[in-house]
Amino acid sequence: MLSTVRIIGSLLAFLATVHSAPVDELVHNIVFKNQCTHNVWLAASTTWDNTPLPANAGLLTPGETFTITVVDQWQGRFWGRTECDFQHKNMTTNTACVTGDCGSGEEYCGYISGRPPASLAEFTFNGWNDLDYYDVSLVDGYNLPVSIQPHSKVNNWGNPFSCGSPTVEKDINLICPGPLQIRDHDGNVVGCESACTAFGLPQYCCSGPDSTPQKCHPTKYSKLFKSACPFCYSYAYDDATSIFTCRGDYTVQFC
Repeated sequence: MLSTVRIIGSLLAFLATVHSAPVDELVHNIVFKNQCTHNVWLAASTTWDNTPLPANAGLLTPGETFTITVVDQWQGRFWGRTECDFQHKNMTTNTACVTGDCGSGEEYCGYISGRPPASLAEFTFNGWNDLDYYDVSLVDGYNLPVSIQPHSKVNNWGNPFSCGSPTVEKDINLICPGPLQIRDHDGNVVGCESACTAFGLPQYCCSGPDSTPQKCHPTKYSKLFKSACPFCYSYAYDDATSIFTCRGDYTVQFC
């Protein structure tokens, strides 16, 4: 009788574990690491409310980490802002950060995508086929080296886009063409605009007569971004070598 009770008890415990397992899968942890030698102010843009960010306007000091927990089916983008001073905004441009500003000088961006240039880490959790979709995008320009590293090591038969790690391998500010350069108050190049932002022409923006994949192709400027990050989005239709899938938790690292 005692053995039967133990067996039933063990079975109930097992079933409870199986039943509770999906609950753990309904959230995702994203660990942010600032490996830069300077401060980075983390920003997020999403249609979901209450995405928690670090205090002090998202400040991450050098070497600091911060973990955000988001729900399944969360969609949005993250980026780092640089040289921010929220106490002394630029009243001419209505900004508080030299790069990556929310566009209004606010401490948190909410639904606002931010002012380019900014290197983006983009996520869609639990999308098609129950997979997470993620990418590093330089379509809006570049301001910081960034990478996404999935915690899962499961790889789909050697497919580099299954649980791979898109990484900006070079500091694009060092090779940014003059017309795309963004400089800080000391004259240092701190950002590299996309050709679309800098020139606003259809061939660079994939707009108007060039709004289809058949008409919009890589340019010398997008190819420069692609050379620094072979598996990052460099222009609007750069899907084939830029979208990654996995499942679970992730680390986003600056520098």
